[in-house]
Amino acid sequence: MEFLYIYIFVVSFISTLVRSTFGFGESLIAVPLFILFIPLEIAVPLSVLISILVALVVVVQDHQQIHFNSAKWLIIFAVLGIPIGLLILIYGSEFWVKIALGLLIILYSLYAIFGKKRLSLKTDNMLWLFVCGFLSGILGGAYGVNGPPLVVYGNMRSWSAKHFRATLQAYFLPASFIAAIGYFAKGLITSDVLEYFLISLPAVFPAIFLGRYLNRKIKDNSFFKYVYFGLIAIGAFLIINSLLTK
Repeated sequence: MEFLYIYIFVVSFISTLVRSTFGFGESLIAVPLFILFIPLEIAVPLSVLISILVALVVVVQDHQQIHFNSAKWLIIFAVLGIPIGLLILIYGSEFWVKIALGLLIILYSLYAIFGKKRLSLKTDNMLWLFVCGFLSGILGGAYGVNGPPLVVYGNMRSWSAKHFRATLQAYFLPASFIAAIGYFAKGLITSDVLEYFLISLPAVFPAIFLGRYLNRKIKDNSFFKYVYFGLIAIGAFLIINSLLTK
């Protein structure tokens, strides 16, 4: 049991550090590592509770850095896409959807890193808010991978590292809270989940502040390159995970 507590502490610290530094990606680190030693029905709600805490602290810390109009519309359009994502999750071929999603993320990320031209938006664009928010809802509803379309929009708007991190937390806070309500309604927020969440707290708080420090150290002109390399890792994870679990 002592080993399990230390393990949860370490995984919580690493995943929160990634989330606080780049603005997203902690669930793709936390959940696969958590489920090595705890059941999936505990790991996912635990990850969501940590997500709520991280987003809440960042929003309070850096609310002046949030593009509230962008976050508002991305959330609204994501809500429209979530039911489609759930249908894909229930009726779609998980293997081929994950393969296609992984390839799409990798190819677009490579284009964004090495392509000489990219679309740039000086102000919010409702069409692109809809496209990116809607796709985020679909991917989030299907596999919890909300991040890639949000990265695309933030890149097009040329957000700084600070604005990107803060704005995504304004998106994730209500999204994660809604998910937590659903888990609570289904009885998935158990005493074990709450116990492990309390164990994670001493790791989560310092990771949030360290991530904030690292986020401010990254130069804005190179920030999205780091983010897209992270997306390539996510895409590779989805493909490898599909092949191993087929």
